[in-house]
Amino acid sequence: MTTFYNCKKVVFLLLLSFLEALCAADPTDGFTRVSLAAQNLNLQIPYDKSPADRYSKVDGVERFWVYTNDKPFKQGSPTRPRTEIHLHFKTSVDCIVDRSFHAPGYDYTSGVWQFEGNFYAPPGSSGVIIMQIHGAATEATTLQLRVYNGDLKYYGNNVVASNIYDKWLRLNVIHNFGAGKVTIFIDGKQKLVVNAHGRANFYFKYGVYGALSASSNYMESRWKEVKLLKK
Repeated sequence: MTTFYNCKKVVFLLLLSFLEALCAADPTDGFTRVSLAAQNLNLQIPYDKSPADRYSKVDGVERFWVYTNDKPFKQGSPTRPRTEIHLHFKTSVDCIVDRSFHAPGYDYTSGVWQFEGNFYAPPGSSGVIIMQIHGAATEATTLQLRVYNGDLKYYGNNVVASNIYDKWLRLNVIHNFGAGKVTIFIDGKQKLVVNAHGRANFYFKYGVYGALSASSNYMESRWKEVKLLKK
């Protein structure tokens, strides 16, 4: 009798676990996907390089790389080297390389917006920003996700995910403009909720951007299935 009861209990717990997984909310629930075309993906690279020198896309996988001593994205800029895509809108497909930086498009000043993408960080790539929400009231950004020695961090502080090297992870970032909150998910699980940095004109970026310090000589990230969603 005891054995039968224990078996029923195990079956019940397994069924409960299965139903919880089946019913778990996805970060994208309730959001509408925004169409992204080639002209919405504006690549920023060292000003003395061509796109093929620092970027590739093969079988749907985007690869971004940069060296710590590379030039900034335009002459005279004091910023660190980058190979990044800025999600916005231009009418010309020929404008894939963007050196203007403040171009209009999928920038937002209201609503609830979400970035989704699967990313890969190779071993050894460290001191590098791989995703940002650009814009803030008194500083440049509202969010930076940085890789430091195999950990994904909120700026240089909170650890969002550990031991991320050499694996693909799904990232979802929700920015609720009205509530002033940013929520970060890894593989569908909520990892961190932080306050936004005031009201501004915002946009998403992903790729590689050298942090102010402790950057490895070579920095790389890979991305696939990048999406933009909104409410």
